[in-house]
Amino acid sequence: MAQESDVDLWIDKLRRCEVLGESSVRRLCELAKEILVDESNVQKISAPVTICGDIHGQFYDLLELFRVGGDCPETNYLFLGDFVDRGHYSLETFLFLVALKVRYPGRITLIRGNHESRQITQVYGFYDECVRKYGSAQVWKYCTELFDFLSLSAVVDNKVLCVHGGLSPSVSTLDQIRTIDRKHEVPHDGAMCDLLWSDPEEISGWGLSPRGAGYLFGGDVVEKFNAQNNLDLIARAHQLVMEGHKPLFDDKLVTVWSAPNYCYRCGNVAAILQLDANLNRSFRIFQAAPQHVRVVPQKDPAAEYFL
Repeated sequence: MAQESDVDLWIDKLRRCEVLGESSVRRLCELAKEILVDESNVQKISAPVTICGDIHGQFYDLLELFRVGGDCPETNYLFLGDFVDRGHYSLETFLFLVALKVRYPGRITLIRGNHESRQITQVYGFYDECVRKYGSAQVWKYCTELFDFLSLSAVVDNKVLCVHGGLSPSVSTLDQIRTIDRKHEVPHDGAMCDLLWSDPEEISGWGLSPRGAGYLFGGDVVEKFNAQNNLDLIARAHQLVMEGHKPLFDDKLVTVWSAPNYCYRCGNVAAILQLDANLNRSFRIFQAAPQHVRVVPQKDPAAEYFL
């Protein structure tokens, strides 16, 4: 086990948005695997907790999130995936959160999004960013191997299911999620894929997803799933919401989006969902970090990934 002082040094460096040496990245990812391997596909969390949606490599906006929500470990955090791709600083964003996980494993939970995938990151920027910063794909390999260890969901006090995308027609109970073999690349179909890719929609039952993976699911599906599993709420991310959060289906599901001014051009605000000790819900809205605190790469490497 690396000494806490090593991890603290990595955290300090990453907080300044500085790139870690390749050997440090390898060590950090190995330490994180040792923690994540013991986490359940439905990781149990106790309230109070602050739930965060997509970050997508917007590092300075992640710092703004911590400024608004409080630093870890003073605040207990749950991140719903999509740490990488599209933004300028996917690597620093992901490794900063991983370093916090290694340093404070009981105070921050990271679950997998559909972008924590080898295939997706080769299209939307993370792979190219790693090669540009290190001259090879080795660090990308360390990170994508770690993706395979991330949990698929979390449940807060057995009442709030937290997942990146949504539900699956092949999953009706939390126990079925617990039995999934998650330690591999995200498949193109099946329960694991659906949890990371699906979206709620104002329909009845299930529908085909325009994303080409996962499903659309209606309020009746949510109501039945929540009742069968004794849940009050499903909290998920995965979809840009201009207001930062969007309740659906009589407040039985909520989408949380935590990347303000997404892709540095969408103009949206971001939100985090705070659950207090009694699971009362409140949202903190925040804007993109002010321009004077940002450092933007001279060449805009993210421009091609805004589609």
